[in-house]
Amino acid sequence: MMTNLFSTFDPSTNFNLPLNWLSTFLGILIMPLMFWLIPSRINFLWMKVTTTLHNEFNILLNNKSIKGSTLMFISLFSIIIFNNFLGLFPYIFTSSSHLIFTLSLSLPLWLSFMIYGWINNTIHMFSHLVPQGTPPVLMPFMVCIETISNIIRPGTLAVRLAANMIAGHLLLTLLGNTGPSMPLLMVNILIIVQLLLLTLECAVSMIQSYVFAVLSVLYSSEVN
Repeated sequence: MMTNLFSTFDPSTNFNLPLNWLSTFLGILIMPLMFWLIPSRINFLWMKVTTTLHNEFNILLNNKSIKGSTLMFISLFSIIIFNNFLGLFPYIFTSSSHLIFTLSLSLPLWLSFMIYGWINNTIHMFSHLVPQGTPPVLMPFMVCIETISNIIRPGTLAVRLAANMIAGHLLLTLLGNTGPSMPLLMVNILIIVQLLLLTLECAVSMIQSYVFAVLSVLYSSEVN
């Protein structure tokens, strides 16, 4: 019996060790070794996904970035979507629902973009603080607003991903806990609703990982 609804997201174990975080690396054990040697339909599908992302990220970066920079963002997309899908399986810890995981991805990226931009393109970074066509009277306010919106970017990236993962899992948990007290007919309806919600969560897992990667690409394109 759960004492707290959020205990499903508790990373601690019986030995007071955060062993649940090892679920992030479960994919290395699940993925067969022959995946890298013998091409399969899954392999071709994943290559198609990565090629499409590479072409789209190149367009967003305006081909001004260093060659191979899209690999970093495709890897970011891969690790997020992998952890999101792993969290949908029963009894597997959802690491992407924790801010410590999402902030560890967004904060170093944002810091590296800011440091690179302010050192190499200082004038360009200053021009971003005042949008074109701003009246001189509003310029001080626009600088403050743009600075705040720039500072909260890693927080919004992290909170968006974590909140979406938590919301879906909480809804599934809440509906699942009402099952034992329901009549048989309602249990059948509940199972159908749970399957539909699980399908929705699969879509959310893909969409949120894509949004995280695309926003990271857009933030990096602004510093060049």
